[in-house]
Amino acid sequence: MITSITRLVALVCAALMLTTVAVASDEVLAPKELSFGIISTESTSELKKNWMPFLQDMSKALGMPVKPFFASDYAGVIEGMRFKKVHVAWFGNKSAIEAVDRANREVFAQQVDVDGNPGYWSLIITHKSTGLNSMDDVIKRGKELNFGNGDVNSTSGYLIPSYYLWTVAYGIDPKSHFKSVRNANHAANLMAVAMKQVDFATNNTERLKKFKAQKPELAKNVKVLWKSPLIPSDPLVWRKDLDRELKSNIKAFILSYGRNGDNKEHALKVLAGLDLAPYWDSSNKQLVPIREIKYAKEKMKVEHDENISQASKEEKIKDIEAKIAEVRQFSDMLNRY
Repeated sequence: MITSITRLVALVCAALMLTTVAVASDEVLAPKELSFGIISTESTSELKKNWMPFLQDMSKALGMPVKPFFASDYAGVIEGMRFKKVHVAWFGNKSAIEAVDRANREVFAQQVDVDGNPGYWSLIITHKSTGLNSMDDVIKRGKELNFGNGDVNSTSGYLIPSYYLWTVAYGIDPKSHFKSVRNANHAANLMAVAMKQVDFATNNTERLKKFKAQKPELAKNVKVLWKSPLIPSDPLVWRKDLDRELKSNIKAFILSYGRNGDNKEHALKVLAGLDLAPYWDSSNKQLVPIREIKYAKEKMKVEHDENISQASKEEKIKDIEAKIAEVRQFSDMLNRY
C-alpha cells in the first residue's frame, strides 16, 4: 500500500515534471548578446520586419544587443534553445512543451492579441470554389482532396486539428485518407488555399486576420470550414540557466512594454504591428491543457494501431494514462490555489 509520504513524493515529482521548477546548477549563462528565437509562422523577411522594432526596444532596455534567431521550422528554434544558440523564444503551446521537456526551459510570459482575447482558434480553410461546405464534405471527398497540414510542432496548425478532427471526430489518418498531405507554415498554407494549390488546409484566426488586411483580394476567396475551441495564447520561453538578474530585467521589460513609461504609445504601436497587446505574466501552468490533449491523442493513436501486439498496446496505454492522470492531478492542485 502506498504511504502518504510516497504519494506526496509522487505529487512533487509530477509538479517538477510539469512545471519544470528550476533546479540547482553550477552553470549560469550570462551572454553578452541575447538571441531571441522566432518560430516560422510566415516568411523570414515578414517576421523580421514585424519583430525588429520590438527587439530594438528590448535591446535598448537591456543595454545589450538582442538578435533574432530564425529557422526553417519550429524544431529549429527548439534545437537552437537546446544548444544555447537561443536564450529567449516565442513558441506556440505545443512547441513550448517540446522546449520545456527536451531543452529544460520554462514559460515566463504570454501573448495577448491586439483585441484583448486570451487566446486564438485553429481553423480549417478552403477556397470558395471547391464546393466544400463542412468537414463532413471533406471526409466524404477525401481521396480527391489535397490537404495542407501545419508544421508538426504547431499547436493550431497540427496538434489541435489532429486531436479534435482526425482523432476524436472522425478517427482517420490524414496521410491515408486524403489524396495528398503536405506540411507548411500558416502563411504558406493560406496562400496555397487562396491560389488553389491545395483543396483545404489548417490555419488560425490570428494569421487569417493578418492575411485579410494584407491581401484582401485573395482573402475574400478563403472560406472557414471549422473553428476549434479556444487555444491559450502563445508563450514566451527562456533558458532556465540564464543569469537571474538578466531574467529579471527581461521580464520587467516584457511585462511593462506598452503598459507604462514615456514610450507607452510607441510600444503599443509596435505591439499592434505584431497583432499584440501588452504581455501577461505566465508560467508552465498554461501548458497543462495542451499536454492533456497531446497525451489523449497519443492514447487514441495507440488504441487504433493494428501493428502492435495487445500486450504492447496495453503497456503503452497504461503509461499514457499515468501521464494523463499526473496532468489532471497537477491541474486540480493548481486550481485549488
